[in-house]
Amino acid sequence: MKLCRIGQPGQEKPALVDNDGRLRDLSGVIAEIDGSTLSQAGLARLAGLDPASLPAVSGTPRYGVPVAGSSKFVCIGLNYSEHAAESNLPVPAEPIVFLKAPSAICGPDDDTIVPLNSTKLDWEVELGVVIGEVARNVPLERALDVVAGYCVVNDVSERAFQMQSSQWDKGKGCDSFGPTGPWLVTKDEVQDPQTLGMWLKVNGATMQDGSTRTMIFDVKSIVSYVSRYMTLMPGDIIATGTPSGVGMGKKPDPVWLKPGDVVELGIEGLGQQRQKVVAYR
Repeated sequence: MKLCRIGQPGQEKPALVDNDGRLRDLSGVIAEIDGSTLSQAGLARLAGLDPASLPAVSGTPRYGVPVAGSSKFVCIGLNYSEHAAESNLPVPAEPIVFLKAPSAICGPDDDTIVPLNSTKLDWEVELGVVIGEVARNVPLERALDVVAGYCVVNDVSERAFQMQSSQWDKGKGCDSFGPTGPWLVTKDEVQDPQTLGMWLKVNGATMQDGSTRTMIFDVKSIVSYVSRYMTLMPGDIIATGTPSGVGMGKKPDPVWLKPGDVVELGIEGLGQQRQKVVAYR
């Protein structure tokens, strides 16, 4: 299934995308797509519906974040060797874990707001993993059992803020720095999360063109590892790192986003995003 939330900020309602690509209203079946929806039993209930029996959604509504109420937005740094190289940093021996503020999470096509005093605004296309079950010290062989599905994430980053100290959070958690969606694609529709093509363009020029197959730590390893250090709750999101091609790594000079730029990105089977960069407001 492709699950989503549509409507203006704060007024989103649950929906799904049928096999013909049409939006169907789920609000008569469930009140919200959140952690309580994402258990195996909850998803099985939705999978048993006939999409044709649901009201069609007219027009082109705004997509919100596909899952509401995430308690954590966990990120994995330098998880592609070529990205570590372009960042002039060593390949990590184990996953680098940091957190984005949940307040950074926004819809996939919402504007990216340049923070006050920003000078080095950057992009990162990433595979997002959405947790469906409470996960604590999950063994590697069971790690994918706690995953509800996958989504596109843009780990928007302010590099000047990020590199002010060894803690990256300042450059990762600003408002609008977590575009997520458009859909939560349930794991039954993703045969192998390690074979997905991913790309990102700025003003129509391709900046990133990679694949999840080149991750250093794969999805199951990441989920198992993170669950040792924090309890993952249904609806939590893990962004699993980005391939090469970020603005910071461009030669001979870095490329930074500025107001008026348009960022487009996508992952095979998971949909696309589009953000316009706007000045602080």
